[in-house]
Amino acid sequence: MPTDPSAEQQAITRVSLAWKAAYNDRDLDAVTDLYAAEALLSAPGLPLVVGREDIAGFFAERFGSGAPALTVEDEPYGEVVTSGDLGWQWQTYRVRDRAGAEVGSGQLLTLFRRVDGRWRIAGDTWNAVGPVRDGRPGTV
Repeated sequence: MPTDPSAEQQAITRVSLAWKAAYNDRDLDAVTDLYAAEALLSAPGLPLVVGREDIAGFFAERFGSGAPALTVEDEPYGEVVTSGDLGWQWQTYRVRDRAGAEVGSGQLLTLFRRVDGRWRIAGDTWNAVGPVRDGRPGTV
């Protein structure tokens, strides 16, 4: 049975928005639940993280005591693309501290896979440009 591409794109967009909301709320369970069991996470300058359990550990470190409270905002470019049970989304993002100051930005690419009828994150990677100085981002 064919699927409606716009409905699939909207479903993936909802997953992406749910990730930002969960991350910004520092909700470890909600963030982790969005990833497929065998998902890959590739953070800049760090070893590859494989599987939902290790991805939970990755975010637990970032949400732990003493970690800065940062929020992520998207600035989408392009559209969500789907093909069957696979999809991807490329976006730019900004990171802000508690005071609302921009402390970084970059681009991200998220791969999605439909698992048992539900879209989940199958691959997550991003790059980062350093803190914004004089209105221009630096490189990390």
